[in-house]
Amino acid sequence: MENAQLVALSRQSILRHKLDVVANNMANINTTGFKSQNLHFVEYLMPVADGTAFLPQDRKISYTDMFTTRTNFEHGSVKLTGNEFDLALTGDGFFAVQMEDGTEAYTRSGAFGLDANGQLVSGSGHPVMTDAGPVTFSVEDGLVEIAKDGTIATEQGIRGRIKVVDFEDVRTLEKIGDTLFAGENAIPAADVRMVQGATEGSNVYGITEVTRLIEVTRAYDATSKVVKDLDELRRQAIGTLGKFQA
Repeated sequence: MENAQLVALSRQSILRHKLDVVANNMANINTTGFKSQNLHFVEYLMPVADGTAFLPQDRKISYTDMFTTRTNFEHGSVKLTGNEFDLALTGDGFFAVQMEDGTEAYTRSGAFGLDANGQLVSGSGHPVMTDAGPVTFSVEDGLVEIAKDGTIATEQGIRGRIKVVDFEDVRTLEKIGDTLFAGENAIPAADVRMVQGATEGSNVYGITEVTRLIEVTRAYDATSKVVKDLDELRRQAIGTLGKFQA
């Protein structure tokens, strides 16, 4: 009976984590450049018992063991904003932004703007990188136009090119914020395509997440009932045994 409860409790633990992931996806359904996540776990088979403590001895007990969250890097839809500094990538790749410690992080969110010093920054305030580093604009620059390949042109001339990188395997990226990722061995994106005055929306599908939420909730309720029934069965067994004299 203890084994059955442990199996049920391990499932409850995973379902709680899965519920957290689904809830976070739903909370970011309108977050620019957000990438949805899903929970994946592996099965652990308890080795066959050598003695007589676990019966029957020829069966392995299955538990839910390690789990990990995986990011869905499917592109979101492009939404026009009219903001001249907003950018939407329509191909593969990531914008590069500079973190507080000088390292780079990567994002699909192109909701950019200028800070008080005229520096191009992300929505979280991180400087947006060009091939030559962060870029700052002045009043003299006038109208800013950003070409499909990321080239920045102003009335004062070319100011650089928006840095876009890619990775051999995006699954190696580590999520460090709602829309920020850390990664190693970034390479220049092969085919840079972007749209000025637009952003990439979240790739969360509301109907899909609501369906997952219902499935997880039902599974959790069913598992909770199993645990409750096992507790009741144990209580009855103890009560029955207590009626017999030693």
